Amino acid sequence: MRKLQAHIILLGLCAILLTSCSALFGDKNDDQVNDVFKQGAIDPNLIPQSVGYVPLYPYFSGFSNPVDVFVGYDELIYVVDDNGLNILDQKGTRYQIIPIPGATDVTQDRRLHTYVAGRISLPRGPGGSMVNLAAVYHLTNTATGNYTIVDTLIHPDCDDSRGITAFRGADDEAVQFTGITCLHDNSLYVTRTGPRNDPNSFVRPDNTILLYDAAGKNTGSAVGLSSSSASLRSCLGVSSIAGYAAPPQRLEGMNTSKSFFITQIDNQPIEYRVLGITVTDDPDAGTQYTETPSLLNFDVSKGDRFMYEPFRFKKPVDCFIAPDNLQYIFVVDSETDSLYIFTNQGVEGVNPPATFTSRKQVIVSFGGTGIDGTTNGPYNFNDPSGVCYHRRVVYIADKGNNRICRFILNTDLQ
Repeated sequence: MRKLQAHIILLGLCAILLTSCSALFGDKNDDQVNDVFKQGAIDPNLIPQSVGYVPLYPYFSGFSNPVDVFVGYDELIYVVDDNGLNILDQKGTRYQIIPIPGATDVTQDRRLHTYVAGRISLPRGPGGSMVNLAAVYHLTNTATGNYTIVDTLIHPDCDDSRGITAFRGADDEAVQFTGITCLHDNSLYVTRTGPRNDPNSFVRPDNTILLYDAAGKNTGSAVGLSSSSASLRSCLGVSSIAGYAAPPQRLEGMNTSKSFFITQIDNQPIEYRVLGITVTDDPDAGTQYTETPSLLNFDVSKGDRFMYEPFRFKKPVDCFIAPDNLQYIFVVDSETDSLYIFTNQGVEGVNPPATFTSRKQVIVSFGGTGIDGTTNGPYNFNDPSGVCYHRRVVYIADKGNNRICRFILNTDLQ
């Protein structure tokens, strides 16, 4: 009798355990899981033979037009939207909103100092009238809930080439800071756009990349990038910038490269809207900014599509370089409502699993509208505006759906 009771108890515990596991992880018969795999064109029975991204639920919601997302060195998730800077933990719990007017971009350096591109209103116009200017807010202690704004880089005063020029009124108000990224030494790159781009002017063009040291001092700009005509070294309507140093911290040290990628959304026809710029320090000629030659190699033995195909993108608004050894490059295009993934050599796709006979990169880019017109399904985006990557997870600021989406390669789940 005792043995029978023990068996009944054991069976009951097993049933509870199996039910709990299904609730936590889903199973192949779960409607939601089946829908996820259906949307992603991934058969759950063939995961080892298929490669693609799968959603990580829950998506984070409750935002108002989120335009950028960044996972910091402090492991917190930073999202900028109409309300300013939202700070979330890894579970998506929002515990603070810092009001930053016109916030468009966010990043963090290795000191855990947070930078937000936005706007600021102050008296500067005729008779001391208020004007609205581009600004980068420099904050500390964002993880503690008791933040401090220690500095604000305000256009045009944060550009030392403008030190002897007068305020330009509406033209200066039209200037925008569109992207920010920090390097390994806590220096800062800031992308800028605006209407004044005379290459013969003695001050820097509005379309440029400004450089700042860790103390916030303007140390120059990306000299040699064209501010007015499209090329492999242009800087037209720059919408974002991505460097090679990014969280998490690593014992073997950070990538010390000064090179970067930018995205361009200027209205003029531009063949190559996502550009890799190689930065080298020459003892004689100074810092040089040149195109990245390896991106021009269309090796069809390695892939079927490439970053530098003419007119590959419509409106790329953000990019991010994975800081791990794979260095995949992620690009979101707000016009095609899609996420694109490339190798650091510009080949579209990710490495094929060992079980694949073909050694070409496997294209895993996705997005767009569903076949039934869906714009808010698990694999659909509506005006995606920001992207980042942290510990194998891709985060998308899905602006039109007011959510932050998360994805992971199914091959990384094994």
